[in-house]
Amino acid sequence: MALNNPAFNNPAFQDPRAGGANTRYSPPPAVDPAAAASIEGAYAAPSASAVDTGRMTVEDTVMKTLALFGILVVTAVVGWVWSMAGVSAANPNPSAAPMIVGGLVGFVLAMVATFKKKPSVPVFVAYAAFEGLFVGGISAFFEFIFPGIVLQATLGTLSVVGVTLALFASGKIRASARATKIFMIAMVGYLVFSLVNLGLMLFNVPIAGGAFGLRSSIEIFGIPLGVIIGVFVVIMAAYSLVLDFDQIQRGVRNGAARVYGWVGAFGIMVTVVWLYVEILRMIAILRGNN
Repeated sequence: MALNNPAFNNPAFQDPRAGGANTRYSPPPAVDPAAAASIEGAYAAPSASAVDTGRMTVEDTVMKTLALFGILVVTAVVGWVWSMAGVSAANPNPSAAPMIVGGLVGFVLAMVATFKKKPSVPVFVAYAAFEGLFVGGISAFFEFIFPGIVLQATLGTLSVVGVTLALFASGKIRASARATKIFMIAMVGYLVFSLVNLGLMLFNVPIAGGAFGLRSSIEIFGIPLGVIIGVFVVIMAAYSLVLDFDQIQRGVRNGAARVYGWVGAFGIMVTVVWLYVEILRMIAILRGNN
């Protein structure tokens, strides 16, 4: 009787009587002990992990995120020292060079990283380095005017990131199509406001005569407009973090290539830096009014 599984068509699995009385069954050749041991070792070895097969994992993405932030912290120290190096009695103002250079180059690299078809690790590393110069420069500038503000902004940023991560990990907050649509509309509105505010400040329009333009010159019920907007922006940044975490989780589920862990790390860094700068500005507006 024929067997359905073609694997059993091998002579080793055939009935020796099927070929007639004179048909003899030849046993399979002897197996090399070394080869047998190698096969047994392969079966006994643990299954290949996602990292072994070149796939994206949460743990690997976390390590890449920490690596980028490590680079940012190092260059932030350089930016801080560079900004404060020329401060003296004759020149009491910190240098804005690291803030400008880091901000402009970091923006260009962010655009390259965002629109590049394939992830480029050197671009992500360079972005972290120049973004560190920007963060160090702007932090030194604000700290010089408002002593202690950097610590306040850092604690505020870590608190928002920690709470958001805890809520996401516990399943209490998730990204949704409706919330993401509202987020995108709010982002466009915030971008338009920021550009208008910048234009009014550059042209010295009286209504935007404060240190932060409309943010500090306009008050609603005694609260600076910048503080009210800042609260909403912090909420938007927190939701942006949720989107980052959701994308990383989705990439892991879909078996994305390991290199896309750098994309997840880059997204988190962009959001955290944005959150830090917004909190820094919001605290400066509050302290400036006091």
